[in-house]
Amino acid sequence: MMNTTRVLVTGGNGQLGRELASLSLLGFDIRGCGRNTLDITNLEQCRAVFTSHNPHIVIHCAAYTAVDKAESEPDEAFRVNAVGTRNVAVAAREVGAKLCYISTDYVFDGTGDTPFNEIDHTNPRTVYGKSKLAGEQAVASLHDRYFIVRTSWVYGKYGNNFVQTMLKLASERDSLKIVHDQIGSPTYTLDLALFLLELTQTDYYGIYHASNTGTCSWFEFAQAIFEESGLTKIQLEPCTTEEFPRPAPRPAYSVMDHSAIRTNGLQELRHWRDALIHYLKG
Repeated sequence: MMNTTRVLVTGGNGQLGRELASLSLLGFDIRGCGRNTLDITNLEQCRAVFTSHNPHIVIHCAAYTAVDKAESEPDEAFRVNAVGTRNVAVAAREVGAKLCYISTDYVFDGTGDTPFNEIDHTNPRTVYGKSKLAGEQAVASLHDRYFIVRTSWVYGKYGNNFVQTMLKLASERDSLKIVHDQIGSPTYTLDLALFLLELTQTDYYGIYHASNTGTCSWFEFAQAIFEESGLTKIQLEPCTTEEFPRPAPRPAYSVMDHSAIRTNGLQELRHWRDALIHYLKG
Protein backbone atom coordinates (compact mmCIF):
# COMPACT_ATOMS: atom_id res chain seq x y z
CA MET A 1 0.00 0.00 0.00
CA MET A 2 1.33 3.42 -1.00
CA ASN A 3 2.06 5.90 1.78
CA THR A 4 0.39 9.28 1.37
CA THR A 5 2.35 12.46 2.05
CA ARG A 6 0.21 15.02 3.83
CA VAL A 7 1.03 18.57 2.74
CA LEU A 8 -0.44 21.68 4.36
CA VAL A 9 -0.22 24.89 2.36
CA THR A 10 -0.57 28.28 4.04
CA GLY A 11 -1.86 31.10 1.87
CA GLY A 12 -4.11 28.60 0.13
CA ASN A 13 -6.03 31.36 -1.69
CA GLY A 14 -2.96 33.04 -3.18
CA GLN A 15 -1.38 32.48 -6.61
CA LEU A 16 1.05 29.74 -5.61
CA GLY A 17 -1.06 28.35 -2.76
CA ARG A 18 -4.04 27.75 -5.02
CA GLU A 19 -1.79 26.14 -7.64
CA LEU A 20 -0.42 23.72 -5.05
CA ALA A 21 -3.86 22.97 -3.56
CA SER A 22 -5.31 22.30 -7.02
CA LEU A 23 -2.77 19.58 -7.84
CA SER A 24 -4.09 16.06 -7.58
CA LEU A 25 -1.01 13.85 -7.56
CA LEU A 26 -0.74 10.21 -6.62
CA GLY A 27 0.66 9.83 -3.12
CA PHE A 28 -0.11 13.40 -2.01
CA ASP A 29 -2.88 14.77 0.16
CA ILE A 30 -2.53 18.55 -0.29
CA ARG A 31 -4.63 20.88 1.85
CA GLY A 32 -4.69 24.61 1.25
CA CYS A 33 -5.52 26.86 4.19
CA GLY A 34 -6.63 30.40 3.37
CA ARG A 35 -6.88 33.32 5.75
CA ASN A 36 -10.43 32.30 6.70
CA THR A 37 -9.23 29.01 8.20
CA LEU A 38 -5.68 29.91 9.25
CA ASP A 39 -4.52 33.28 10.55
CA ILE A 40 -0.75 32.84 10.62
CA THR A 41 -0.33 35.84 12.92
CA ASN A 42 -2.09 33.83 15.64
CA LEU A 43 0.32 31.27 17.14
CA GLU A 44 -2.34 29.26 18.95
CA GLN A 45 -4.39 28.99 15.76
CA CYS A 46 -1.31 27.77 13.87
CA ARG A 47 -0.76 25.14 16.54
CA ALA A 48 -4.40 24.02 16.49
CA VAL A 49 -4.67 23.78 12.69
CA PHE A 50 -1.32 21.99 12.32
CA THR A 51 -2.19 19.54 15.10
CA SER A 52 -5.55 18.69 13.50
CA HIS A 53 -4.07 18.19 9.99
CA ASN A 54 -0.84 16.60 11.25
CA PRO A 55 1.07 17.29 8.01
CA HIS A 56 4.39 15.74 6.98
CA ILE A 57 5.24 18.95 5.11
CA VAL A 58 4.19 22.58 5.51
CA ILE A 59 4.64 24.82 2.46
CA HIS A 60 4.40 28.38 3.73
CA CYS A 61 3.05 30.60 0.93
CA ALA A 62 1.04 33.06 3.03
CA ALA A 63 2.62 36.50 2.91
CA TYR A 64 2.12 40.23 2.81
CA THR A 65 3.08 40.92 -0.81
CA ALA A 66 1.89 44.51 -1.45
CA VAL A 67 5.40 45.79 -2.20
CA ASP A 68 4.51 49.49 -2.48
CA LYS A 69 1.93 49.53 0.33
CA ALA A 70 4.48 47.96 2.69
CA GLU A 71 6.54 51.16 2.57
CA SER A 72 3.75 52.94 4.48
CA GLU A 73 2.66 49.85 6.49
CA PRO A 74 5.95 48.41 7.80
CA ASP A 75 4.43 47.01 11.02
CA GLU A 76 1.77 45.09 9.10
CA ALA A 77 4.34 43.70 6.63
CA PHE A 78 6.53 42.49 9.52
CA ARG A 79 3.52 41.18 11.47
CA VAL A 80 2.63 38.87 8.59
CA ASN A 81 6.02 38.07 7.04
CA ALA A 82 8.15 37.90 10.20
CA VAL A 83 5.84 37.17 13.15
CA GLY A 84 3.52 35.01 11.03
CA THR A 85 6.45 33.01 9.69
CA ARG A 86 7.81 32.56 13.22
CA ASN A 87 4.44 31.11 14.25
CA VAL A 88 4.38 28.76 11.28
CA ALA A 89 7.96 27.61 12.01
CA VAL A 90 7.21 26.94 15.68
CA ALA A 91 3.97 25.07 14.96
CA ALA A 92 5.49 23.04 12.10
CA ARG A 93 8.41 21.94 14.23
CA GLU A 94 6.11 20.95 17.10
CA VAL A 95 4.13 18.56 14.86
CA GLY A 96 7.33 17.19 13.29
CA ALA A 97 6.65 18.58 9.80
CA LYS A 98 9.31 19.72 7.35
CA LEU A 99 8.95 23.40 6.49
CA CYS A 100 9.27 25.05 3.09
CA TYR A 101 9.21 28.87 3.17
CA ILE A 102 8.61 30.80 -0.03
CA SER A 103 10.85 33.86 -0.19
CA THR A 104 11.74 36.41 -2.83
CA ASP A 105 14.42 38.05 -4.99
CA TYR A 106 13.68 41.24 -3.02
CA VAL A 107 16.03 40.05 -0.25
CA PHE A 108 18.81 41.24 -2.58
CA ASP A 109 19.50 44.85 -3.54
CA GLY A 110 19.10 44.22 -7.28
CA THR A 111 22.39 45.90 -8.16
CA GLY A 112 25.15 44.21 -10.15
CA ASP A 113 24.99 42.18 -13.33
CA THR A 114 25.74 38.59 -12.31
CA PRO A 115 23.08 36.17 -11.02
CA PHE A 116 22.66 36.09 -7.23
CA ASN A 117 23.83 32.85 -5.62
CA GLU A 118 22.09 31.31 -2.60
CA ILE A 119 25.00 32.26 -0.34
CA ASP A 120 25.38 35.81 -1.61
CA HIS A 121 25.02 38.65 0.87
CA THR A 122 21.40 39.77 1.26
CA ASN A 123 20.75 43.50 1.25
CA PRO A 124 17.02 44.30 0.88
CA ARG A 125 16.15 47.89 -0.04
CA THR A 126 12.40 47.70 0.60
CA VAL A 127 10.22 47.09 3.65
CA TYR A 128 8.78 44.06 1.84
CA GLY A 129 12.26 42.61 1.20
CA LYS A 130 13.35 43.25 4.79
CA SER A 131 10.21 41.60 6.18
CA LYS A 132 10.68 38.53 3.97
CA LEU A 133 14.33 38.28 5.04
CA ALA A 134 13.18 38.44 8.67
CA GLY A 135 10.93 35.49 7.84
CA GLU A 136 13.92 33.57 6.43
CA GLN A 137 15.83 34.24 9.64
CA ALA A 138 12.91 33.02 11.77
CA VAL A 139 12.73 29.78 9.77
CA ALA A 140 16.48 29.15 9.99
CA SER A 141 16.63 29.81 13.74
CA LEU A 142 13.43 28.04 14.85
CA HIS A 143 13.24 24.95 12.62
CA ASP A 144 15.78 22.22 11.97
CA ARG A 145 14.41 20.71 8.72
CA TYR A 146 13.67 23.57 6.40
CA PHE A 147 13.82 24.69 2.78
CA ILE A 148 13.90 28.40 1.96
CA VAL A 149 12.95 28.88 -1.69
CA ARG A 150 13.45 32.31 -3.22
CA THR A 151 11.55 32.98 -6.41
CA SER A 152 10.74 35.91 -8.70
CA TRP A 153 8.24 37.39 -11.19
CA VAL A 154 5.54 34.84 -10.38
CA TYR A 155 2.48 34.32 -12.58
CA GLY A 156 -0.08 31.56 -13.05
CA LYS A 157 -3.74 30.81 -13.57
CA TYR A 158 -4.83 32.05 -10.15
CA GLY A 159 -4.82 35.68 -9.04
CA ASN A 160 -3.59 38.85 -10.68
CA ASN A 161 -0.23 38.88 -12.41
CA PHE A 162 1.78 40.55 -15.14
CA VAL A 163 0.64 38.21 -17.93
CA GLN A 164 -3.05 38.75 -17.18
CA THR A 165 -2.50 42.51 -16.87
CA MET A 166 -0.78 42.64 -20.28
CA LEU A 167 -3.56 40.65 -21.97
CA LYS A 168 -6.19 42.91 -20.39
CA LEU A 169 -4.38 46.09 -21.46
CA ALA A 170 -3.96 44.72 -24.99
CA SER A 171 -7.74 44.51 -25.29
CA GLU A 172 -8.13 48.13 -24.16
CA ARG A 173 -5.23 50.01 -25.75
CA ASP A 174 -3.29 50.33 -28.99
CA SER A 175 0.07 51.03 -27.41
CA LEU A 176 1.89 50.35 -24.13
CA LYS A 177 5.06 51.55 -22.43
CA ILE A 178 6.90 48.76 -20.60
CA VAL A 179 10.00 48.99 -18.41
CA HIS A 180 13.12 47.71 -20.20
CA ASP A 181 15.80 48.27 -17.53
CA GLN A 182 14.69 45.66 -14.98
CA ILE A 183 16.04 42.18 -15.72
CA GLY A 184 14.83 38.95 -14.12
CA SER A 185 13.33 35.52 -14.63
CA PRO A 186 9.57 34.90 -14.83
CA THR A 187 8.29 31.95 -12.80
CA TYR A 188 5.22 29.88 -13.71
CA THR A 189 3.36 28.73 -10.58
CA LEU A 190 2.71 25.24 -12.00
CA ASP A 191 6.43 24.60 -12.54
CA LEU A 192 7.31 26.07 -9.15
CA ALA A 193 4.63 24.01 -7.37
CA LEU A 194 5.85 20.75 -8.92
CA PHE A 195 9.44 21.63 -8.01
CA LEU A 196 8.45 22.34 -4.38
CA LEU A 197 6.76 18.97 -4.05
CA GLU A 198 9.84 17.25 -5.51
CA LEU A 199 12.20 19.21 -3.25
CA THR A 200 10.26 18.61 -0.03
CA GLN A 201 10.36 14.84 -0.60
CA THR A 202 14.12 15.03 -0.08
CA ASP A 203 16.28 15.78 2.94
CA TYR A 204 18.34 18.30 0.97
CA TYR A 205 17.61 21.14 3.38
CA GLY A 206 18.78 24.71 2.89
CA ILE A 207 18.29 27.76 0.70
CA TYR A 208 17.26 27.45 -2.96
CA HIS A 209 16.72 29.82 -5.85
CA ALA A 210 13.92 28.61 -8.11
CA SER A 211 12.60 30.38 -11.19
CA ASN A 212 12.10 29.34 -14.77
CA THR A 213 15.45 29.39 -16.57
CA GLY A 214 16.56 32.16 -18.90
CA THR A 215 16.27 35.91 -18.36
CA CYS A 216 14.42 38.85 -19.87
CA SER A 217 13.32 42.39 -19.16
CA TRP A 218 9.67 43.21 -18.43
CA PHE A 219 9.56 44.69 -21.96
CA GLU A 220 10.85 41.43 -23.49
CA PHE A 221 8.42 39.44 -21.34
CA ALA A 222 5.53 41.58 -22.62
CA GLN A 223 6.77 41.13 -26.22
CA ALA A 224 6.74 37.36 -25.76
CA ILE A 225 3.25 37.42 -24.22
CA PHE A 226 1.84 39.28 -27.22
CA GLU A 227 3.76 37.21 -29.79
CA GLU A 228 2.64 33.90 -28.26
CA SER A 229 -0.94 35.19 -27.98
CA GLY A 230 -1.03 36.38 -31.60
CA LEU A 231 -1.58 39.98 -30.50
CA THR A 232 0.84 41.56 -32.93
CA LYS A 233 -1.03 44.83 -33.52
CA ILE A 234 -0.27 46.40 -30.16
CA GLN A 235 2.60 48.90 -30.16
CA LEU A 236 5.16 48.31 -27.43
CA GLU A 237 7.55 51.03 -26.36
CA PRO A 238 10.48 50.45 -23.97
CA CYS A 239 10.86 52.91 -21.10
CA THR A 240 12.99 53.35 -17.99
CA THR A 241 12.15 52.68 -14.33
CA GLU A 242 12.56 56.42 -13.68
CA GLU A 243 9.59 57.11 -15.94
CA PHE A 244 7.36 55.09 -13.59
CA PRO A 245 8.34 56.07 -10.02
CA ARG A 246 6.97 53.77 -7.31
CA PRO A 247 7.06 54.03 -3.49
CA ALA A 248 9.26 50.90 -3.26
CA PRO A 249 12.39 50.69 -5.46
CA ARG A 250 12.34 47.76 -7.89
CA PRO A 251 15.45 45.59 -8.32
CA ALA A 252 17.21 46.51 -11.57
CA TYR A 253 18.78 43.04 -11.76
CA SER A 254 17.06 40.19 -9.94
CA VAL A 255 18.37 37.16 -11.83
CA MET A 256 19.09 34.30 -9.41
CA ASP A 257 21.59 31.51 -9.92
CA HIS A 258 20.12 28.04 -9.37
CA SER A 259 23.28 26.63 -7.84
CA ALA A 260 21.54 24.62 -5.08
CA ILE A 261 19.20 22.95 -7.58
CA ARG A 262 22.17 21.87 -9.71
CA THR A 263 24.48 20.78 -6.89
CA ASN A 264 21.76 18.67 -5.26
CA GLY A 265 21.02 16.91 -8.56
CA LEU A 266 17.48 18.28 -8.87
CA GLN A 267 15.71 19.15 -12.12
CA GLU A 268 15.93 22.78 -13.26
CA LEU A 269 12.65 24.44 -14.20
CA ARG A 270 12.05 24.76 -17.95
CA HIS A 271 12.86 27.90 -19.94
CA TRP A 272 10.54 30.81 -19.15
CA ARG A 273 9.31 31.08 -22.74
CA ASP A 274 8.30 27.39 -22.86
CA ALA A 275 6.49 27.86 -19.56
CA LEU A 276 4.69 30.94 -20.90
CA ILE A 277 3.51 29.01 -23.97
CA HIS A 278 2.13 26.25 -21.71
CA TYR A 279 0.33 28.81 -19.55
CA LEU A 280 -1.23 30.64 -22.50
CA LYS A 281 -2.53 27.36 -23.99
CA GLY A 282 -4.25 26.91 -20.62
